[in-house]
Amino acid sequence: MDNHKDRILRGTAMNGKVRAFAVRTTDLVEELRSRHDTFPVVTAALGRTVSAAAMMGAMMKGEERLSIQVRGDGPIGLISAEADAHGGVRGYVNNPHVEMTNIRPGKMNVAAAVGSTGYIHVIKDLGLKEPYRGSVPIISGELAEDFTYYFAVSEQTNSAVSLGVLVSPDYSVANAGGFIIQLLPGITDDEISEIEKAIGNIPPITTLLEEGLDLEDILKRLLPDVTILEETEVRFSCDCSQERVERALISMGESELQQMIDEDRKAEVTCHFCNEVYTFNEQDLRAVLQRAKS
Repeated sequence: MDNHKDRILRGTAMNGKVRAFAVRTTDLVEELRSRHDTFPVVTAALGRTVSAAAMMGAMMKGEERLSIQVRGDGPIGLISAEADAHGGVRGYVNNPHVEMTNIRPGKMNVAAAVGSTGYIHVIKDLGLKEPYRGSVPIISGELAEDFTYYFAVSEQTNSAVSLGVLVSPDYSVANAGGFIIQLLPGITDDEISEIEKAIGNIPPITTLLEEGLDLEDILKRLLPDVTILEETEVRFSCDCSQERVERALISMGESELQQMIDEDRKAEVTCHFCNEVYTFNEQDLRAVLQRAKS
């Protein structure tokens, strides 16, 4: 697979005592930026969230899916991301047009845009009767630290999470990605110290991607004995459709549909995730109303 395409690597190291994930999401984050017209600090926050979602999706199997909601008290509002086990990812924010003063040149103030008070909610559809739900308070708003905290508290897995997005002067995405290193039972204190030292010495993920390193090289810098188990393409994927929107209209009920016909004679429904607009004229709405009655 092309090293400069969006993809996820899943690997293991230290005789199965470490799980490792690395992702490149440059094209995905650029597509989201373009679809939602996000300003740079929002591009960074959304990009970090969907990068985490992509890797967490790679931890799942089959038709399992997960959704992440970052609800901070910053001006961005809700950040939402969804991912499946096959590299399909989508996401959006409540307010794409947030401007913040940089902390320093090249360092955006993502924490202020996200907010330092609020929660991260993770919902996993594992094909069971009830989905798994985990929630943790936001502890920094920088997001990598917040997902590290989520894994420790909600999944009892000590993890190191790195997420990054580099935005060009023209607002386009130069590169984006991340990695997650997870410590499993049986790992020794010396091995933990070795990993901590490697993580402490490695440059930011955006720097590594900018230098042209591929994901396998990045994981080998962290874990020299890493074995890559799986490689998956990452892509923007939205499952909205005319039929789904019709079902949503039907769920509104007959009286609301009739009111829509009487007052507006049409309806426009926009998908949060992809900004696709679905238009229904009066005839369409009457047909939907008939289906609601049947």
